[in-house]
Amino acid sequence: MRNLMRGVVGLVGLFNVGLGITFLFEPARAMSRFFLTPVGTQGLATVRADFTAFFVTGGVFALIGAWRCARAPLLVPLSLLGIAIGGRCLSLILDGTPATAFPPMIAEAVMIAILLFARRTFADAAR
Repeated sequence: MRNLMRGVVGLVGLFNVGLGITFLFEPARAMSRFFLTPVGTQGLATVRADFTAFFVTGGVFALIGAWRCARAPLLVPLSLLGIAIGGRCLSLILDGTPATAFPPMIAEAVMIAILLFARRTFADAAR
């Protein structure tokens, strides 16, 4: 089970790093998938910087956790995804519930569940 979770967490990490790299080098394509429109070159720079930082940081720490079979690095992507899904929930309350709101929430919830299960599995492996 431990090696299976290492592989699944590794895939979560690679997925997030891939998203981050797409925001860095192909921001127009990435922004369209996230329903974003930057205002001017500074808006584009903000998208490149902030979204790349979010996804690459979470992905790299997931990869570190998978590689080392370690629980602590998984706290970084768990924190990022937890805050993200919390913000989406608040948006549902304040802004309404379009059908497009749910697919990213499902993806975040699945990644959170995987990372939480991996933390439990990695803790068992450390004993």
